[in-house]
Amino acid sequence: MQRSRRQWLAHAISIAAAAALPGVARASAAPPEVASRWPAARLQGQGRLRFLGLHVYDARLWAPDVVDADRWWSTPLALELQYARRLVGRLIAERSIEEMRRQQPIAADRAADWLEAMNGLFPDVAGGDRLCGVLLPGESARFYFNGRARGELRDPDFARLFFGIWLAPETSEPALRGQLLGLAR
Repeated sequence: MQRSRRQWLAHAISIAAAAALPGVARASAAPPEVASRWPAARLQGQGRLRFLGLHVYDARLWAPDVVDADRWWSTPLALELQYARRLVGRLIAERSIEEMRRQQPIAADRAADWLEAMNGLFPDVAGGDRLCGVLLPGESARFYFNGRARGELRDPDFARLFFGIWLAPETSEPALRGQLLGLAR
């Protein structure tokens, strides 16, 4: 794929921003579930989520090609979350639905189906645990826990809205979005 000057610049900025983030663990190689799918996957950006000053997780965005901030949903990518504390999987799923609704309304029956699916995909986590989601545009979202496959939800709308929690302009964490997409200045 031919990269535009803007894409090259965004990629260079994302690498510089990731290197400059204080206190975020540096990841030099893609996690195995990403590297096995895309051997040339690169770190696009990374950041840390804090809530009321507490470190919740570090996030890393991986992709085989530059992720365009305006069309992120059309690019294969993986979002890796490394947790710093214990969280209940059911609560992660419930919060995910709330965050997905920031982007667009979701019918109650559809939200209930997605919540049920996420309850099966997202285990309770503890400090050091890693959840990784892989976006296959127009197809599905696949999930891994500490490198092991947890399952897949084959619904393109779910996949777009789920990854939009971090990557859509409507995110509740615009600074983290900027870091992941290399937009942070």
